[in-house]
Amino acid sequence: MPIPLPCLKAAIYTNTLCSVLPSLLFSSPRRLARGISVREMRLRRASSSASASPPGRTRSFQLQVNPLTGDSEWIVVEEGDEEGGEEQKKTPKSLLATTSYLDMLNDSPRNRAFREAIEKTITRPCHVLDIGAGTGLLSMMAARAMAKLGGAEEGRVSACESYLPMGKLLQRVLRANGMEKKVKVFHKRSDELRVGVDLESPADVLVSEILDSELLGEGLIPTLQQAHEMLLVKNPQTVPYRATTYGQLVESTFLWKLHDLYNSELNASDGIHLAPAGLERIIHVKQQQYAMHCDAISKELRLLSEPFKIFEFDFWKRPDSHGETEIWVKAIDDGKVHAVISWWVLQLDYEGSIFYSTAPRWMRSSDTEIVPTLAPGGENWCDHWKQCVWLTHGAGMPVLKDKHVLFKAVHNDTSVSYYLKFDDRSAYNDFNSADCLIALLPERIALYGDKDWRSALIRAIKNALHVRSSPLCVVADDSVFLTILTASLSKTSNVISTFPGLQEKGARYLQAVADANGFSIDHIEVIGRRTACLTSDGFRQRKVDLLVGEPYYYGNEGMLPWQNLRFWKERTLLDSILAEDVFIMPCKGILKVCAMSLPNLWRSRRCLQDVEGFDHSDVNDTLGACGDLPPMQEGPCLPYYIRQCGEVKKLSEAIAIMEFNFSEPIHACFGKTKIKFSDPGLCHGFVLWIDWVIDEKHSIVLTTGPDSRYWKQGVKLLSKPVAVDVVERFAEIEAFFEPSTGEVTIKSSFSSS
Repeated sequence: MPIPLPCLKAAIYTNTLCSVLPSLLFSSPRRLARGISVREMRLRRASSSASASPPGRTRSFQLQVNPLTGDSEWIVVEEGDEEGGEEQKKTPKSLLATTSYLDMLNDSPRNRAFREAIEKTITRPCHVLDIGAGTGLLSMMAARAMAKLGGAEEGRVSACESYLPMGKLLQRVLRANGMEKKVKVFHKRSDELRVGVDLESPADVLVSEILDSELLGEGLIPTLQQAHEMLLVKNPQTVPYRATTYGQLVESTFLWKLHDLYNSELNASDGIHLAPAGLERIIHVKQQQYAMHCDAISKELRLLSEPFKIFEFDFWKRPDSHGETEIWVKAIDDGKVHAVISWWVLQLDYEGSIFYSTAPRWMRSSDTEIVPTLAPGGENWCDHWKQCVWLTHGAGMPVLKDKHVLFKAVHNDTSVSYYLKFDDRSAYNDFNSADCLIALLPERIALYGDKDWRSALIRAIKNALHVRSSPLCVVADDSVFLTILTASLSKTSNVISTFPGLQEKGARYLQAVADANGFSIDHIEVIGRRTACLTSDGFRQRKVDLLVGEPYYYGNEGMLPWQNLRFWKERTLLDSILAEDVFIMPCKGILKVCAMSLPNLWRSRRCLQDVEGFDHSDVNDTLGACGDLPPMQEGPCLPYYIRQCGEVKKLSEAIAIMEFNFSEPIHACFGKTKIKFSDPGLCHGFVLWIDWVIDEKHSIVLTTGPDSRYWKQGVKLLSKPVAVDVVERFAEIEAFFEPSTGEVTIKSSFSSS
């Protein structure tokens, strides 16, 4: 029987909680914030409610994970008056600061295109429905357009925003712009709205921007279906009017490494087989579109086809849930197709004069006849919409210049899949998800196939096992690599793998690959929970000889680097059962910092003031703005792949600022350092990461810095960019680690020598 969470009177159970946590891996920040997933549960107040909230108000339960413990907790968000206390403002801020709303609102081409299309579409007083209203920008554009026509009293704007923290922010923005009486807000999903109950009449115009990089991932199709069936007049006007997706075949060693672990391991030739022959897909990337700034890797791509049109989605009519298309694509060069890069183009108006594109920049110099791909949008770096990459299977599909391959695209309600084959007679290179026990992100697959990374860990474990007979080893994270490595190198060792995230599927995976790696599954125990559950009684009074981790926690991908200090917390919980000469790997973490010029990223995270004529200054603190902050106000540290951040330039050497010694229990740490600049330029902030010291001799160090492509770094942006030179200017950086929360606080100042 599932155990009910006592703090919730609604039927929310721990088995539901466990089932949704792993899906955090593959969810975009804005998709989470839209409240589409089951992780937000909205409860209407009933007369028998245990809450003190007044009747009629909405409350939300937002799932948050403590990065140091892995514990999950529900944050309660009330609909109440935002002006009614600091605590009311605090919760929405923590939930929205790491989403991409701010980046989206800083996207001027996007904002301008929607404004022009709305003003062109609304030619009379009417009822406008905005689904997924966000801060209410499109709603206010619609209300203003009707006011200019003299129809403000006759027209109506209904704004639907289901995610309560954003809905509260929306109300504040409307008040700041004097629009609270012109836009009616509903804290509901659009499929909960009813004409005659919530809406006085069906809407004449739909304005909506529920689009992700893949186009469909935020629920565009089911939202449009329900709106056309229940909320709109027949033949409504819509902004956008249409979206068209395009694709291009590419060859790329980098993209190949992101998914083909089997062939990467053949190249490594070290005897460890995470994806053994016959079980090549047992550990694999999830088959889906991956959002990526392809301009950042353009020099590593060989284009093997011209761009081609894939799907058209019309907003003005009810879309189908399922669609297929087959296209003969001509190869323009010999090579191997490792991936399909795709993007979309929005036609925002009926006439087809206003476009927005997410096409890569190389399309501007292309001879293609697909003119709309050159529309505004692509030249403006932004992080909320990128291109998408679909990774093909295995070592890639060979193609010959001027020969054709058959390309098939299939979409359902929320995703698009691609398939390739040589001709009508052969089969598509389909992927059977049933073969995959563990689905990982592409960067994790690439890391597990990296020869240098594997070699470093193999060397460290060999050295540790060399002086120990029949050791007891605890793998204190979700590392299948270290579990297999330790069991393979020492046939007499006993390995306890916690696998707090992988749990049972991690155990089934180990059983499947044991023979291929030459170890007995009898020597491995998977407990599927945190190390706090381990006691010496469970080890028959034995002490732990090896405590190891990468560290890596399934579900923690994409978080700030220091949140992997969960390993230090786990080590502390095991302190009483560690042997005196225990080998701890990594033995130390070193927080590194580098000053950088990051103009694109800084512009995307700067404070908002006027957005197409509407005051948005009230959203900056809540949405985690960093640039142009008021005095004494600090922006958050945010996780990014620095190589994906547009224009970047290092302005200093990497310097250690703080150390975390894992031979000691977890404790507060403070560090301070002075940074001298090695290159002149405009400093926009500091990039931080952790170097893991693998052995006590400091002979093996694994960095997670900007030069390593498979980790995100932490970025602390400055409120104002600072011009620096190599002679007079220097910066002082202070860092403080709080062990109770796992947070690292960064402060900086600039001085002249």
